[in-house]
This record gives sequence, C-alpha cells and structure tokens, in this order.
Amino acid sequence: MRTVKPAAGHKQAMRLVRRLGIARPRDARAHGLAGDALWLLERRGLLERRGRGLYALADHEYTEHHSLAEAAKRVPHGIICLLSALRAHTLTTQAPHEVWIAIDRKARLPKSGAAKLRVVRFSGKALSEGIERQLIEGVTVPVYNVAKTVADCFKYRNKIGLDVALEALREAWRGKRCTSRELWKYAEICRVANVMRPYLESMS
Repeated sequence: MRTVKPAAGHKQAMRLVRRLGIARPRDARAHGLAGDALWLLERRGLLERRGRGLYALADHEYTEHHSLAEAAKRVPHGIICLLSALRAHTLTTQAPHEVWIAIDRKARLPKSGAAKLRVVRFSGKALSEGIERQLIEGVTVPVYNVAKTVADCFKYRNKIGLDVALEALREAWRGKRCTSRELWKYAEICRVANVMRPYLESMS
C-alpha cells in the first residue's frame, strides 16, 4: 500500500481522527498513513493520547460515556454488557468504575488502558444475540440491548447483586424499553428463564 508523505499526511490524519472520534495507529496505516502519524500530531499538540495507542483531537468533547467509546476501540470484538450496558441505556444511576465488556470464551484477554476493563466471557448465542450499536463520540459502540442486558444481569446476579438485576427489570418494564416476549427470549438464551419466571409473571 502506498504511504502518504508526512507533510501531506498530517491533514489527512486529522480528518481521520475527526471522523473516527478515537483512532489507533492501525487506523492510520489502513488509510495509507505512516504508523507514527498520530504520535507526531500528538507531539505537536494537535492530538491527545488517551491510553496506549489511542488518540483523540486535543479539543475532543468528552461525554459521560467516553470510557465505552475507548473500550470499543481497544477491544474491537467486545460488546458492552452488564453494569456498563445498564448505564448506556440509562437504566441505572450508578457509574461503574470499570467498563464491563463481553468477549468470546476463546478470545485473548485484552490489556486494560485508561478505561479499566471488567471482562466477562460469553459464548454461542449468549455472545452473538441482542447486539445493537450506539454512536458515542464518533465511535460505533456495540452494546447489548435492554432485554438482553436484563437477562445478563440475572445470569450474573451473584457478581453484581440480585437487587441490581431486579432494578434493571423494573426500570426496563416501567419505561416500556422492551416487551415481555423479548425478555423471555433472552432469558432462555441466557438460561435464566426459571430464575426470572416469578418476576416476569408478576408483571404480566
């Protein structure tokens, strides 16, 4: 692949970062730029380093969900889940100190950066079903949908607390964020239908 000359590449690199929101050296190389293009722009004060190999514009406008965008760039095949997904869907007022992210059981454990990661390993439909995508700071972030997130909370109730799972279910139901059919679907996928049954039936 032809590499863009440094002088000509600076503007192209800036456009790339502006479009992606958060960029990595591999993004620059994929667009024909030098591998150190982002680092050089950081040295000039035009970019800001956001952890190992992550760069954003120096005047980047950060949101409350910035850590999710950063985690999505750091772990391209991960999906935001559990407490972090609840936060993304505004189903909780809690702000977890770690980003909960699901990866395949056989995937390599990602390295944590500025956004600390809490990795959970899923497999089969529990990993691949119920994914939606949110645009956060220009980054496309995969997040489990509301019904899948509620089911996941029941599945991992021993880790996050049954009270959190029940709160998520109540808020999702009151806000009409999902249907009972969707909740049953993901309860079966996550193998927590028997656990969730009495709570689902009480709402019907």
